[in-house]
Amino acid sequence: MPHPSSSPDNLSYFDAINIGSLRKEFPVGTDFLNKFVGMSPASLRVWQDALFAKQLKRAWQIPFYQRLWGEAGIRIADIQSLDDLSKLPSFGKHEIMASVERKPPFGDHHGRDIPVDGKIIPMVLQSTSGTTGRPQPLLYSPRTREVQNLMLARAYLMAGMCATDVVHSVYGHGLVNGGHYIREAVLHFTEALFVSAGTGIETSSIKQVEFMRDFGATVIVGFADYIKRLAEVAHEQGLVPGRDIPLRMICGHLSKDARDALSAAWGGVELFDWYGVGDTGLIAAEGSDHDGLHVMEDAHWIEICDVDTGKPVAPEAPGDLIATCLFTDDIFPIIRFNTHDVTRVLPGPSKLNLPFRRIEGFLGRSDNMVKLRGINVFPQALSSILAGSPGFSGEYLCTLTRDPSGRENLLVSIETSEAVTEPLTAQYRELLKRKLGVEVNIDLVAPTALASLTGVEARQKPIRLIDRR
Repeated sequence: MPHPSSSPDNLSYFDAINIGSLRKEFPVGTDFLNKFVGMSPASLRVWQDALFAKQLKRAWQIPFYQRLWGEAGIRIADIQSLDDLSKLPSFGKHEIMASVERKPPFGDHHGRDIPVDGKIIPMVLQSTSGTTGRPQPLLYSPRTREVQNLMLARAYLMAGMCATDVVHSVYGHGLVNGGHYIREAVLHFTEALFVSAGTGIETSSIKQVEFMRDFGATVIVGFADYIKRLAEVAHEQGLVPGRDIPLRMICGHLSKDARDALSAAWGGVELFDWYGVGDTGLIAAEGSDHDGLHVMEDAHWIEICDVDTGKPVAPEAPGDLIATCLFTDDIFPIIRFNTHDVTRVLPGPSKLNLPFRRIEGFLGRSDNMVKLRGINVFPQALSSILAGSPGFSGEYLCTLTRDPSGRENLLVSIETSEAVTEPLTAQYRELLKRKLGVEVNIDLVAPTALASLTGVEARQKPIRLIDRR
């Protein structure tokens, strides 16, 4: 029996988009540079306001925003441009998960069943990794998906990825978005050859370095923790970067002060950082100037706000990055999404003569922050502090406890290749006390001792905090 034909009001993925038009709207490679190098901030702002108006119009049709903004007393006439954006309340994963509970399984924050120009847009479903709690469904339209792919391809091409590159990806797959997103971006919008190795669970670390040797990997993309681990495995297998593995570049998510060690582990390769979250895709990326991360402001508007008050911070001060996407005008408009990732805007103009602001990159998570005796401690940012310490392998784990008196204590377990001695332990303890402003306990352990707890070979983002209070 033949399947019934689709309703004429329902579009398939490729019927819902025009790739040629999207590439003109959000160019990559030399087209990106030709469009934006030398553009004035005023011209960029006209573009941003036009796109924001479309997001706003669609958002008012979505029950989630009607409720969120209505409860804040916001009326349609109150928001006319990006100048009015701060009048709107921000939201985060907590509000999205509440939306899912309100209307399972996908929530009421999307417009899957609300037509756009009389058409039903198909929805793409992925998931977060659940690093900070229950995994969150990630919802995309074909337009959202492909613009995110374009943004990532733009970053890779800015870094110098080219047709002769063999790109080894260690992003995970399954429902987790990362591996699929990276694969689509490289295959759709660059000319490089892509090797989808995945995590150490999907392809063992030994097999990964063998593939890198056999296929001639020139680029690794992924999270720095596991990329560093692969360098150790390569050396254990007698493989020398530069001789046996022709790697020249790493593009991924890097700790500022751990960059030198990562580069050295792979023979002195060039590093490129980028930042984004599952909902928004890439927001900012490092260019050839290596001077911060350029915010792709033709596609995103960002605010940096105080982690406690939600108010804008002083110029160059750190705070939560709150993102508004300028291209999500169909399935899930994203307006003032609090990533809870901490960063700061860098001073001065772009050395590449782009009209975009720059951020420092990822400095920690405010929702994973530990307030220890009045001091804010960001567990995921400790790698930058520990980088360069004697024998530090790059792996560590924070454990938070509370004693019978109610005093909270933080134990930092650190992998080191050095012999464990009291002077070395004291050196680590004093370093963290000086940098954090509060005393923590130290436990030095042998390399790979924490792997089963952090999941460094199994997860895209290793666990850095266990809360046992």
